[in-house]
Order: sequence, then C-alpha cells, then structure tokens
Amino acid sequence: IIYPMNALVNSQFQALETLRQNYQRRTGRDFPVTFAKYTGDTQESGRQVLRQRPPQILLTNYVMAELLLVRPDDQRFLDRAGGGLRFLVVDELHTYRGRQGADVAMLVRRLKERCAAPDLICVGTSATMVTNRNATPLQRRTAVAEFARDFFGHGFTESQVVEETLEP
Repeated sequence: IIYPMNALVNSQFQALETLRQNYQRRTGRDFPVTFAKYTGDTQESGRQVLRQRPPQILLTNYVMAELLLVRPDDQRFLDRAGGGLRFLVVDELHTYRGRQGADVAMLVRRLKERCAAPDLICVGTSATMVTNRNATPLQRRTAVAEFARDFFGHGFTESQVVEETLEP
C-alpha cells in the first residue's frame, strides 16, 4: 500500500496494530495477516528482518516504493520468489496530479513491469475524488475510472468504481 506521506503510513499501521491486538484478544489466535511499515524511518535491522520474511501487507510511501526498484537488497519484496506483488493499493489517489502524479504513475508502471505481473490488481482509494457536485453517479464513476486508467496504465470501467455517501 503506497501512501503520499509517512503520517498516513503510521496512522494505518497503528489501525492495523489495534485490529491485530483486538483479534488476538478476542480469539486467542494469531492474526492471520502479516503487515509492516517500510519507510525512511525503518531502521536497517528492521529492514533486514522484513527482507528475510516479507509481510503480506507492506505499508510504504512512493519514495520508498521507488527505492524498492533500485536497491538490490529491497528487490526481494517484488520478486515472485519472495511472495511477489499481487495487489498494489495507492491511497489518497486524488493527491497524484500534475508532475508528482505523472511521476507516481510511471512508478506504478515500473513496478508492474518489474514484477512481471500482468494480473496485478491495482486499487486506488480516495475520499475526495469529486468531479462536479451536480454530476450523476454514472458521471462520477466514469470520471474516476478515466483517472484510474491514466494513473495505473490499464483499463478501468465505471462498474469497477465503488463510491459511498456519508450521511450523519
């Protein structure tokens, strides 16, 4: 899961950690999913442990995702032998516009190519991808699908867009 900033990585890590603790307390069993954060704040000793046993969910930012491609020791996260990359989730998709958006979109393409993963499932999340407040649901989903197509580099249809409306 790629986040635009470490604060979001840390927040999501804490939410997963709370979920893990509650699950273990409630069931008495180990949490069935492994996860870790991998940012510039991760100490080298922690990186070594993660390289030996990659988690099922790796929380990172786009700078570190780029480094996964170029650091020989980190490429294990992307190799099929190391578990490979089956899902790529980009959070706060609406923040990737302009030059930064193009840079991260190219990163996504390089990750897909490096992993030799034509069946890689790409997911973008955003709470604020509004095209026009007066747009119909179909127009909103179509606009998001077009953005996702451009960003991820493969087709998306409006039927693949999930939206919600929050009501107090």
